[in-house]
Amino acid sequence: MKRFISFMIYGIIALGVLGLLSRLFNDPIGFFRNILIIAIVAGIIYMIYTGLTKGKPVKKEQQAFRKAARQSKKRLKSRTSKKDNVASFSAAKSSKKIKVRKKTDSHLTVIEGKKNKKKNRASF
Repeated sequence: MKRFISFMIYGIIALGVLGLLSRLFNDPIGFFRNILIIAIVAGIIYMIYTGLTKGKPVKKEQQAFRKAARQSKKRLKSRTSKKDNVASFSAAKSSKKIKVRKKTDSHLTVIEGKKNKKKNRASF
């Protein structure tokens, strides 16, 4: 069934291309006129759509979100530029010989407590 549907779709596309080519060779001026009319109608619809969507009032929450997004982008750009400078500095520094530090053992002390003394259950 899927194979039949795919052949059918390919056949419709092939007939469409054949029709366009025959129209282009038989009446090129009419073909380009139709293409121009379609483009003009699509442009008008697009302009109407953008005019209607831009005219909507923006809520205060959306304005605050956009402002915060712009500020975070600025911060991100400044951080990346600082990191690039630090990275180039660290790359230059890493070319020098690096001293290896030994880890020192941590000196921990054990505090003796009253481990063996039984707890008074009545106080709980």
